Amino acid sequence: MAIQAGDKAPDFELKDNHGATVRLSDFRGRKNVVLLFYPFAFTGVCTGELCEVRDNLPQFSDRDTQVLAVSNDSIHTLRVFAEQEGLEYPLLSDFWPHGNVSRAYGVFDEDKGCAVRGTFIIDREGAVRWTVVNGLPDARDLSEYVKALDTL
Repeated sequence: MAIQAGDKAPDFELKDNHGATVRLSDFRGRKNVVLLFYPFAFTGVCTGELCEVRDNLPQFSDRDTQVLAVSNDSIHTLRVFAEQEGLEYPLLSDFWPHGNVSRAYGVFDEDKGCAVRGTFIIDREGAVRWTVVNGLPDARDLSEYVKALDTL
């Protein structure tokens, strides 16, 4: 079961698509975070969702919010994916130990070996304030994230 609004967001340390270490706690006291879990780079729905975020990044930066996207792909796959799609926000690899962060957030599909589409809005204090979890084929509505950010 996915973590819920009101829960403390599990901290994590993952490598981004450039090999840099990113910790959720690095944003504590500084920025809100939209944490997006997605199944796989280079797939139709995932590419569409992440490009929509790319095209609307000012809606997040104007709200003092950092977008972090997490998949179970390797950093090498994520680097090529980000370059190909012009994604300028961090793509984080939950590749090894495989799916540990996805499991901590309750969005790892054990049968498929990947994260489902979970979104968590985390405030500056590290509390989860809003969540939505969709199945693998179901795209999320970006406008819902923005509405939720406006309540912080």
